[in-house]
This record gives sequence, structure tokens and C-alpha cells, in this order.
Amino acid sequence: MLAIQEKQTQVLPDPILQVASGFMAAKHLFVASEIGLFEKLHDGPATVEELAKRTDTNPRTLRILADAMVSLGFLDKRNGRYANGPAADVYLSGKASLDFRPFLRFWNYLSYPKWAKLEDAIRTGEAQITASENEEQQQIFLEGVEAVTSATAQALARLYDFSNHQRILSLFGGSGSFLISILSRYSHLTATLLEARSVLPIAERRLKAGCVAERVALVEGDLFRSPIPGGTDAVILANVIHGLSPGRNMKLLQRLRGALTEGTRLLLVDFWTDPTHTQPPFAALLAGEFLINTGEGEAYSVEDAHAWLTVTSWRLLEHKPLTELTSVIVAEAARY
Repeated sequence: MLAIQEKQTQVLPDPILQVASGFMAAKHLFVASEIGLFEKLHDGPATVEELAKRTDTNPRTLRILADAMVSLGFLDKRNGRYANGPAADVYLSGKASLDFRPFLRFWNYLSYPKWAKLEDAIRTGEAQITASENEEQQQIFLEGVEAVTSATAQALARLYDFSNHQRILSLFGGSGSFLISILSRYSHLTATLLEARSVLPIAERRLKAGCVAERVALVEGDLFRSPIPGGTDAVILANVIHGLSPGRNMKLLQRLRGALTEGTRLLLVDFWTDPTHTQPPFAALLAGEFLINTGEGEAYSVEDAHAWLTVTSWRLLEHKPLTELTSVIVAEAARY
């Protein structure tokens, strides 16, 4: 008992309180973004009364939200006037190329309710399905994923040399954002996007907006049951591996190897971790997101992927960082 009391005088509970209150910080941020707080402050500082008119909210309650954003470093407050902090102005005002607002909307409307069931997911190992997904929710999901992976898609197009490829295949590539970045940089390339039926109309609209639709063939399919489209010399699996169990990942890699010719490149883009699965911390936390949504996914290490590739007749060529959080594993179909 004395030893515990001595520790209490030496160790503060601050880290516990900071993490335990994280849900409050997140929800404040989600709401601030949703009501357009950062967008309305892009043109200059404003009082709470002015902001309330711009956002059609109550001045008293808006002050609570705005002050929370100040405490978290997203807003500055001087002489009763609020202004965007640097990060908020760049990523949340909607005025820059990288717009994180769709990502926050995705987490607010789709992820946040599911996280209330994390304990059930940990205890049972099962996905926590809140309701059947409609077209609006599908749109929110795809726009959110594109927002948070936009920098990764641009980095892949910039850092990997696609000049020696002719046709690339994106398996379950969502709205096609990775293909837009790549094809915009390499005018000679054509591509195939294999996705679920519900996603294809959204992908078609996005590809048209990205001015590459005429170079992309859209194919409805399933990762494990549909034929793998042929005629490709590079395959992209972006943010797919983390949604599957180790066994299913090996099955998928084996299936791909059987359908593709020797020398075909395979690009595995994901939140790859270190061997302990604890770094980077964001990836370690995302493992809970993957579990809740699929019941089998988690954050995997580069060593995990290397082992699967070796067993399924792929040769690891390199592991290349893309952003601070993401990287790409490049492999090549080996001789059987």
C-alpha cells in the first residue's frame, strides 16, 4: 500500500485523462467541421456572434465549440475574435488541394457509432454492423477514404516509376483516386478498375471528373470469386490487405499469382507497421477500425507481407515510404 502511495506522488494521471477524453476532442472537431466553422474563418477573424450568423448556430453554444477548438490548437483567439490555426486553414477550410473535411465526415457519421461497439468486436472477433449501407453512406465512405489517402495516391504516382508499364489493374480501388493520380502523370497508361457493383457508378463519376475515364475499364467483381482481368503488367492493392485476415491475404496473393504472368509487378499500399505492430501509433489505432468494419482485418507489418509473398511465389523488390503513415511494398511475380 505504501509503495502505491509513493508511486502516486511520482506518476501523474495526465496521460490517462488525455487519452480518455479523446472522444470529446474528436466529436468537437467533427462538429466544427460539419457546421463549416473553419471554412467561415478562412477569410479572416470573427467574433462568436459573427460566426454564429455565418454558421446558423446559437452564439452561446458555438462559443463552447470554438473555445474547445482553441484549446486543441485548431483556432486562435485574440481580443474576442477567432481565427483559423495553420492546420485548420490548410486542411479544413476547403480552400486547399488536400481537403480533410470528407474524412472527418466519414469518421463522424460512419466510424464513430461503430467504435461504441469496440468491446464487442474485441470479445467476439466479429465486425460491428450498425445498419445496411445505403448509397449516401457509400458516397461518404469513399469520399472520406479518398481524402485521407490523397497524399498517398499522389506520392505513389510520383515515387514509383510507371513508365515501363502499359496497363495497370486496381483491385477494389474504390472511387479510382489512385488511378486518377497515376494516369494523370503517365499519359500512355490505361487501366482496369475491379470493384463491387454498388461502387462502380461512384467511381465512374469520379474518373470522369478526373478526366481519365476514357482510359479506365470498369469491371464488376469480387476479390475471391471473379476472374482476374488479364492483359495487365502491374496490379495495385491499395488499402485492401488491412481488411483481410492473414489466411485470406495469402489466398488472395496466391490467386493473383496464378492469374498473372511472371514478372508482373504487385504494389501493396497500406499503413504498414514495424515488426511490433506498434509503430506508427496511428496505424496501431487504425487496427481497431479495421476490426470493427471487417471482423478480420488489422494493421500488418512489412515482415508479415514478406512472409505471405514468399509463400505465394512473389519476390519482394522494395519497401518504399510514401507519407509519414503509409508506404508501398513492391513485389514481382516469380517463376514457379
